[in-house]
Amino acid sequence: MGQLQSLTAGVRLTITNPASESTSAFGPGVAKLCLGVRDHGSLNASAKAMRMAYSKAWRIIKDTEDSLDIQLLLRDGAHGSTLTDEGNQLLDAYLRIQEQLAAEGQRLFAACVSEPRR
Repeated sequence: MGQLQSLTAGVRLTITNPASESTSAFGPGVAKLCLGVRDHGSLNASAKAMRMAYSKAWRIIKDTEDSLDIQLLLRDGAHGSTLTDEGNQLLDAYLRIQEQLAAEGQRLFAACVSEPRR
């Protein structure tokens, strides 16, 4: 039982548009790309920081925007990109919820592995 208590529980949040036929969702990867845009000022720099091709990062963002029916990024050509107001709001909400889910998931896991078996 002691080994179980050293483990951690992971909870992955995705935000989807139930009206969309697309399977694209705002999840950990898109959130990381958006954080990179916020930190580095461009999707290209964000993609490089993640060791991802710019074309793949752009496709992921575009697919997510299409699926959610919101624009996440404002693109300014050679001058980089910034998150839209909706993009910032979605990212902030995602990060807050993910943090709370992670804490609750860990709390529940710890409670479950410390309970005596019935």
